[in-house]
Parts: sequence; structure tokens; C-alpha cells
Amino acid sequence: MLARFVNSLPTGISQQITRLYFQVLVRNQRGTHSHSDFYKFKNMDIKILPALQDNYMYLIVDKATQEAAIVDPVEPKNVLDAVTLCGAKLTTVLTTHHHWDHAGGNEELVKLHPGLKVYGGDTRIGALTDKVMHNTELNIGKLKVQCLFTPCHTSGHICYYVSTDEENSDTAVFTGDTLFLGGCGRFFEGSALQMYTALCTILSALPEDTKVFCGHEYTLQNLRFAQHVEPSNEQIAKKMEWTVKRRQNNLPSVPSTIGEEKLYNPFMRVEVPSIMKHAGQNTAIETMHFIRQEKDNFK
Repeated sequence: MLARFVNSLPTGISQQITRLYFQVLVRNQRGTHSHSDFYKFKNMDIKILPALQDNYMYLIVDKATQEAAIVDPVEPKNVLDAVTLCGAKLTTVLTTHHHWDHAGGNEELVKLHPGLKVYGGDTRIGALTDKVMHNTELNIGKLKVQCLFTPCHTSGHICYYVSTDEENSDTAVFTGDTLFLGGCGRFFEGSALQMYTALCTILSALPEDTKVFCGHEYTLQNLRFAQHVEPSNEQIAKKMEWTVKRRQNNLPSVPSTIGEEKLYNPFMRVEVPSIMKHAGQNTAIETMHFIRQEKDNFK
């Protein structure tokens, strides 16, 4: 009933009510790091749901059918509250990797909401029903989801690229712990070559305006390191100023875009001469290895 009432209101009013609801929902959760937020695109809505200390879950809703998917639902009850408010039909779980803070809610969510398809690239993922690989395609209503295999942080990491067949429609990629705003994940189960392939070959090939929704609120820390690597990069300073204002109001720094990340994320810029010089290396792969090691010890 609530969802029908909210959806019957004019768009501007319904957006304000939904935003306020999510903010109240999040404030009532002990330890919440950010207010929730949501983005209404042409063909899809994306609800940003903060979780744990600094994680993000994402509810993707196809506007045409109200079918929905959730990315990394580590706090299932909050996910289902958001689904109820939206009046959406949750059918799909997109799991980026097996780590507990991303996949740890899968079993509980499936018990609370039976019949879900649980996708992922690793058999260590709880409640997995469908293992995917690079370029596996699936659908959320009329939305197209392309699975991008990006091993390194874990050996089975998947990013999910969401698009439609319509011209000039919005696109989004959910990058888990591979690509962060201004940074990348640790190389727990992989190599610098794998991360280079993930960031500079696979994700860099996506449309420049693709929205990037990552797994954690690490942006300020990442940008401080980026500024250490490239102190004369004005794009880093601008993004940091913007991020500080967002975080002062407890608002998420996500999303950015693929095009933006190429301007200030050092791990997507390892072929830039100034970054190679900083690292004292001669190749992009060696530079990737060096700056990730440097970041691991950066304070």
C-alpha cells in the first residue's frame, strides 16, 4: 500500500519521500556510515544501501517491469525493506566475490525470500545457484547484465555491467572490490597483471559515462594516496573537495564514471609517464605492482 501511494505521487514529491525514508531507515541502523541515496535513470533506478562499517549494497530496479536485483546483500533485512518501499519484485542476487562482507548475507536472504537466483563467479559464494564467467549475460526485466571476470582481489571476482538496447540509455557497472573511486582492491589472490587487465583493459573499455558503483566508501583515503602519487593533478584536488563536502553530510561519494576514474585514479593511469616516474618503473605492470604495494603501507 505504501509503495503504491508513493509511486502515485508526482515524481519530484515521490523522490523526496523515498529519499527521506531511506535516510531514516539508515539512521536507525547502529554504526551506519552514510545516508542512503538513490538515482533515477531513464531505464533503471539504483538505490544505494549502506551496510556494515563502510560497505555498499545496491538495489537495481528495472523501470519497465519493476523486476529488481540486489548487489552484495550483506544486510538482508534492510534489502527487503527497500524492496518493499519500491514496490519491486526481487528476483536476483549479483555477488561480486566470496568475502563475507559481500556474500555473507546470501543464505539469510534466500531463506527470507525464497526462489532467488544467486549469481557469482566463485563456488565459495554462499547460496550460489548460477556460476557465471566472463561475458555471461543475464537479464533483470528488460535490463541487460554482462558479467565481467576481473580476478585479482579474489580469484573469482565478477563486475556487473548493466545496460539496455535503447539508444542514449544510462549504463552502470558494479565493481565490488576491483575498482574503487580513486583506487582499487588489494591483490589478495592475484597479480598486478590481472589488476591491470581488469582496470585498464576490461573496465576502461566501457563507455566513458558509465556510472561506477563500488563496494566500499574508501574515496577520501584513495584520493589522498592519488594526490601523493600525482600531486600536480588538478582533477584529484577537485574530486577531493567535492568528496569532502559529500562526506560532511554523510552522503555517499558513489557513483563516479569510468571517464572520471581515468582522470584521477592512479591505478587506471599506470601508463601515464608521471606515475611511472613516481614509481621508478618502466612498464605499466611494474608500476601497478609498485603503487599497490605503496598504497598497502600508506598512512
